[in-house]
Amino acid sequence: MQTKARVTFLFLLLFSLTLMKAEVKLPNIFSNNMVIQRDQPIKIWGWADKNETVVVSFNNQVKKTKADKKGYWSTELLPVAYGGPYTLQVKGKKNTVTFDNILVGEVWLASGQSNMEWIVNHTMNAADEIKNANYPQIRSFNVAKNISMQPLDELGGSWEVCSPETVGSFSAVAYFFARNLTQQLNIPIGIINSSWGGTGIETWTSPEGVNQWPDNLKNQELIPKADNQDISKGQLNPNSYYSLLYNGMIHPVAKFRIKGAIWYQGEHNAVQAYNYRSLFPSMIQDWRSQWGYEFPFYWVQLANFMEKNGTPTDSDWAELREAQTMTLSVPQTGQAVITDIGDAVDIHPRNKQDVGLRLALIALNKDYGKSSVVYSGPTYKSMKIEGNKIIIEFNHADNGLLVKNKYGYVEGFTIAGSDRKFYWAKASIQENEIVVYSEQVPNPVAVRYSWENNPDVNLYNMQGLPAVSFRTDSWKGITQKN
Repeated sequence: MQTKARVTFLFLLLFSLTLMKAEVKLPNIFSNNMVIQRDQPIKIWGWADKNETVVVSFNNQVKKTKADKKGYWSTELLPVAYGGPYTLQVKGKKNTVTFDNILVGEVWLASGQSNMEWIVNHTMNAADEIKNANYPQIRSFNVAKNISMQPLDELGGSWEVCSPETVGSFSAVAYFFARNLTQQLNIPIGIINSSWGGTGIETWTSPEGVNQWPDNLKNQELIPKADNQDISKGQLNPNSYYSLLYNGMIHPVAKFRIKGAIWYQGEHNAVQAYNYRSLFPSMIQDWRSQWGYEFPFYWVQLANFMEKNGTPTDSDWAELREAQTMTLSVPQTGQAVITDIGDAVDIHPRNKQDVGLRLALIALNKDYGKSSVVYSGPTYKSMKIEGNKIIIEFNHADNGLLVKNKYGYVEGFTIAGSDRKFYWAKASIQENEIVVYSEQVPNPVAVRYSWENNPDVNLYNMQGLPAVSFRTDSWKGITQKN
């Protein structure tokens, strides 16, 4: 009897699997309440029976396609202007799938580690923020955490309409970014939140991207040499091997059109900040290659964190920030600086409102025609030595510089002579420049600003955006191994 029951069970299982295979299906990124990227071709794909005809209908467009021998099908609709709500219908031989309340607008991928993962429930003024979160044009898809040794085609998650009932579980940075955009543009904003705390940039890079790294960046201990059974047995974490999170949480949406990406990550990689100079631009290029076009990519520079130093010292966090700033050389990139709103004792600063705002300022200026929006604080432009002083000139300071303290002097500057020993410096504004000097350094050759884990920051432009940390020297840092 047991054998007969087992045979019956296996038959029913195979029969149900056959039925499941025969039904037309779309990946989870397609669902009720979703946002589709406006003004770009709309790619829709899924699975059905092999050679099955599939009919896709959306906003007065009807496209017919056919599944291949493995049951995969895809089609592409013409671009649509922002608006909605619309219905998407996909019809196969045995079933019809219908998704409602779809908006067309701007879709942004939000990724990184815990500060991007950090939810609205845990932010500053969370109760008021949640109570006032009536933004039905904002939709969020929270990607379920998953790791894989091989690139996957499917992921977990669903689209949710922003409301006081749902917003508490949204990525706070992504929500405040989206809120600023929709307030300024009055168009739907979709966020795909794919983030995981404590993760390094290596796990977010695809296998193809890793293959492009120079040999000195490849840590042989991390090269994949296991399979998915190791994951099911709990033997891996997201940082165990390269590409685990890319495979499980990015690759499944790489066919889905997006406007751009926002990124908050780097704390995990601070000890290898010098390598981040290569790893970060490599990952950006890798993602663009996977999507097939050069979308905007904006990130958050590391916040101020940890105890302040009594004397000027080297800092791996400062070097990581430098690597992030250097990545601005990559086209269509931008950086939100937040070294003034961190928390010395908490790696997760609760003020995510200003983080989202500063990211939104970049997008408004660079992507949405708001050329009058100032999106960056002062950035280092040049230096000149005059006697025992070094004079620093800045970009993004056309309307002047601002010092935010009651004493009127600028904090956070250090100065060094040819002996490479840095001392705290006196610094003051002289028109649109900063004059830096120290009585201990009669013949200065280099200046650093905000070069600490937790720097003093009180230098801004007139729009209230903080100056970007910098150094005028190129001396070997503590994370440069060779």
